[in-house]
Amino acid sequence: MKHLALYIDLAFCLIVLPIMVALSPIERWVHYFTSYMVLAGIWLYLVYIINRAFTIPFLFGDRKSKTGGVLLIVGSITVTFILSGIQLYTPKPFIFDEGIVRHLPHILQYQQALWTLFMIVEAFSFAVGLLAQTNTQKARIRSAEAERDRAEIELYKAQIKPHFMFNTLNSLYGLFLTENKNALPSLEKFISMMRYIHTSANRDLVPLSEETEYIREYVDVQSLRLNDKTKVVLNIDIHNAGLMIPPMLLVTFVENCFKHGVSPVQSSCILIGLSEDDGNLLFATSNRIFPAKRIGEHMGIENCRKRLGLLYPGNHELIINNNGDIYNVSLKIRLK
Repeated sequence: MKHLALYIDLAFCLIVLPIMVALSPIERWVHYFTSYMVLAGIWLYLVYIINRAFTIPFLFGDRKSKTGGVLLIVGSITVTFILSGIQLYTPKPFIFDEGIVRHLPHILQYQQALWTLFMIVEAFSFAVGLLAQTNTQKARIRSAEAERDRAEIELYKAQIKPHFMFNTLNSLYGLFLTENKNALPSLEKFISMMRYIHTSANRDLVPLSEETEYIREYVDVQSLRLNDKTKVVLNIDIHNAGLMIPPMLLVTFVENCFKHGVSPVQSSCILIGLSEDDGNLLFATSNRIFPAKRIGEHMGIENCRKRLGLLYPGNHELIINNNGDIYNVSLKIRLK
């Protein structure tokens, strides 16, 4: 709970401490030494507040702060010692029954009560303070890790975009060089793709419909430059197009199919499947590898693997099979 320490503080100050004071024989003291009892009560609450607000945070700080925390502890003990040293009355001589041993015969009852309550306040305030500081430290660590992960994700996204742009421009260059009739339609689709990259650059998540549309356009652009030796099959079945997904995540694997699965002289087939049902996304690709026996993953795939690990820890499964002839990718993501 975010405010757990505050709730414990209120419970102690409003319930626990008053009950502990009430359990002490204070009736006579309050009646005869009202000012002293009020002063002692105010002091106990001040000890609790000082410990929670200053002493314990200081002890978790640097060396100078730790020294300040220790001085506050010494100071609170000193003030309590002074308060307990105030003599409210002259005690009568003690008469002991035979066999009864009094370990602290010179400490009066109200002094014992003051020190007991002081130790309870000290122990409780330190326990709650340590709990709060522990939670604060954990929150700082989580925040630092989140910022680090975010920075890494932005780095991977920045690396991926030029990667796609270079490969697509290279394909367009080939179409215009050969005066292919599909060059102009491909350029129009490429402009649309660049528009998507630009608009998604500052977004952590985009609708699944936008990502799938980008994949369609990418497949269309790449397919225009292929001859009849290569067959491309794209199947998309999305039930909830409004689901959010990180941009430029799936297309990395699609790009890999066209980069390594196309041959101008050998028959090949590129299979791309994307389906979603009840928040479960299933994405799969399959393609031949040219030249055969080409093994290894490149920057785009590796970046995508790292992004998945940062964005969906424990909520995704990525399986890549590469036997040197066929490259298969299977990715499952729990989006909800």
